[in-house]
Amino acid sequence: MTSLQAIFFDVDDTLYSTSEFAAKARKRSMEAMVALGVKMPVEELERELEEVIAEFSSNYEHHFDKLLLRIPRKAWEGLNRAVLIAGAIVAYHETKSRELVAYPDAAELLRKLAKTSLVRGVITSGLEIKQAEKLVRLQVLDFLSPGAIFISDQIGISKPNRKLYMRACDSLGVSPKSAMYVGDHPLHDIDPANAIGMATVLVKRGGRHSGEVGRTKATHEVKEFGALEGILKKEYGVPLV
Repeated sequence: MTSLQAIFFDVDDTLYSTSEFAAKARKRSMEAMVALGVKMPVEELERELEEVIAEFSSNYEHHFDKLLLRIPRKAWEGLNRAVLIAGAIVAYHETKSRELVAYPDAAELLRKLAKTSLVRGVITSGLEIKQAEKLVRLQVLDFLSPGAIFISDQIGISKPNRKLYMRACDSLGVSPKSAMYVGDHPLHDIDPANAIGMATVLVKRGGRHSGEVGRTKATHEVKEFGALEGILKKEYGVPLV
């Protein structure tokens, strides 16, 4: 039976559905703009917003500004630009309060893991405060080990650089061969973790990276966290109750 000292998780599309949440939040934002007077169908605004995000990245801070620049000026003529942007932002953040929640089976597994001696951590790629906010809203911090949160923007190393995974293990005094990484991205999660000898779990829940193929094969593949719980018990002897 393989010895395990630590288990690390990705955040987006692993602990919660990033794709589903983003779709809901963006729709609510466009509905807010229409409610404030923008004369365009919500569906058209959504398509334009998706283009903005694709062109400027999801971490760009002025999506709604760019959206107003690219739609016909007559669609919001006479309206206050700042009010429209603020309305969209408020709608987005209100959706966070309602919809940004962990998968129930992910929260349950983390709760059980917190009763074991395993180090429980997160290795995630993204902006420091943005990723930290997700962990707060997902209400999983009580289940994670102190000092075991590693955010690429905070560390200066981003996925898929294997150094990010090595930094996490080194910081906690854990050998990669005694650690596991759970993520949804074959190229950014599985390949680099495999490269340093970690056990890897590819979560296949139909997220945005479900069609991608990595260079290496994950140690395990699961569709939900109940299956991962079974693997941890049977193959690694983790006492989960």
